[in-house]
Amino acid sequence: MVEALPPLLSGLLVSAAVDRGFLAGRPGAGVAWLAGFGAATVLRAFAARAGFPHLAAVVEPLRDALVTRVVRSALARPVADAAEVARLTEQVESARQLTASLLRTLRGVGITLAAALIGLALLAPAVLPLVLLPLLAAGLLFARLLRPLVERRRAVVLAEERFAAEAGRALHGLRDVQSTGTQTQVAAALAEAAGTSAAASRALGRASALRALVVTLGGRLPVLVVLTAAPWLLAHDVLTAGELLGVATYLLQQLDPAVRTLAGTVGGWLLGLAVVLDRLATASADAPTDRSTAGGATARDTSLCLTALRYAHAPTAEPVLDGLDVTIGAGEHVAVVGPSGAGKSTLAGLLAGLLTPTSGDLTIGGEHLSPGDRTRVVALLPQEAYVFPGPLRENLTWLAPDATDAQLTRAIEAVGAGELVTRLGGTDAVLTDPAALSAGERQLLALVRTYLSPAPVIVLDEATCHLDATAEDQAERAFAARPGTLVVVAHRISSALRADRVLLLDGGRGTLARHGDLQVLSPLYRELVGHWLGSTPRNNSASHTGHAP
Repeated sequence: MVEALPPLLSGLLVSAAVDRGFLAGRPGAGVAWLAGFGAATVLRAFAARAGFPHLAAVVEPLRDALVTRVVRSALARPVADAAEVARLTEQVESARQLTASLLRTLRGVGITLAAALIGLALLAPAVLPLVLLPLLAAGLLFARLLRPLVERRRAVVLAEERFAAEAGRALHGLRDVQSTGTQTQVAAALAEAAGTSAAASRALGRASALRALVVTLGGRLPVLVVLTAAPWLLAHDVLTAGELLGVATYLLQQLDPAVRTLAGTVGGWLLGLAVVLDRLATASADAPTDRSTAGGATARDTSLCLTALRYAHAPTAEPVLDGLDVTIGAGEHVAVVGPSGAGKSTLAGLLAGLLTPTSGDLTIGGEHLSPGDRTRVVALLPQEAYVFPGPLRENLTWLAPDATDAQLTRAIEAVGAGELVTRLGGTDAVLTDPAALSAGERQLLALVRTYLSPAPVIVLDEATCHLDATAEDQAERAFAARPGTLVVVAHRISSALRADRVLLLDGGRGTLARHGDLQVLSPLYRELVGHWLGSTPRNNSASHTGHAP
């Protein structure tokens, strides 16, 4: 309330000083009115200083919580990188400073805007519409610009990180580059990364330039409108000379600086904070919230750790996977993508224990499990779903024979098989000829069976490829909400969009990152996404309503 006094009283006191003081032949009274304005400004300074301890009470716990989270996340990885920890803590300090600056400045700007508009309404209500309409337009434009600005600022950061990574690899392997004569290829890769970074910076610059329009609309246009209307307002006694000066004080000393601060400083800080927090979230994605304890399920550690994993179909064959290093956190939802032959189904078989690695290490929850133990922990659902003749209930509860009717009903509804089960005659129906079912229908029944499985790790190897996009979305979301870890060999781009992170397989190696990050960091992933988006969707042949593929 004390901080609001100067912007609230400024125009009123200036108007009184002019009309009741200087123009009335009483300069002493005019000076006294202005002195009152000065006293209010001094009080505001003391009030602003008194707010800092309360600001610290908000910001410092935030900083401590962020430090704890990101450092634990970095140290929880198989190989802790001290440089990475230092980078993360530096970003945390940036988040603390930006948050403090935003809270302090936004409070001041908010108080100034609200108080100035209230003072303007008290002094000259006839002028208020001339100010509010441009200000509202500026606010709408600013809100519309924020999201594109954040996305472009984030693209700049990712492009810079990619360029730094490319340069680091080139410098680290400089001798290898010289000995193999690949200078041209490496230079081309660096030039491409530099060009991407420059293009991202230019795009951000073009978007940032629009903030000047916000200042023009919200800060300068009201002044121009009032000055244009001033002769008419004075001639018709709508305003006195002192009131006009008071209105100008509100506009020039309060409104215009507040709009410029909001569009410029606050806009820049807000973008910076959004990007810093986004990078911190990406860095700590290796330690996602553990869904394995949800719904009363076992609290078993379901993290998957693949270290230098290698697999070849024969001793003399080229390895399908060669030196794969991946860590999937407990409770995480990961989509696996890659070109044909990249080893997606091979990886699914290795996770389920159907294949044995040629070399390397694969642990679940930090343990090396025997094939028998692996089948109790990991449930693999391949593309071709198996349904056997016999009671439908036995088909659905094959992996969970002790499932109750309520559990079975929840599983059927969760994956979207309710209509199919009803059409087949309910759970007590008998399947005499499973071949009469379409591939999509068999997949739905197998999905219910796998959903009921007590295994905390689910691997879906294109297990929804015969479903339409809507049915696939419902099934994958059901498994993502199910307690445990979910690995999906993606059949559509939507699977990658739903996942926490995406594992891109190529050349025997893998890159694990979020969908948006991979689009920036990997040309191959961009090509795959473009192929997905450009391809013609399946018709009813991909439906679960009874049509075979």
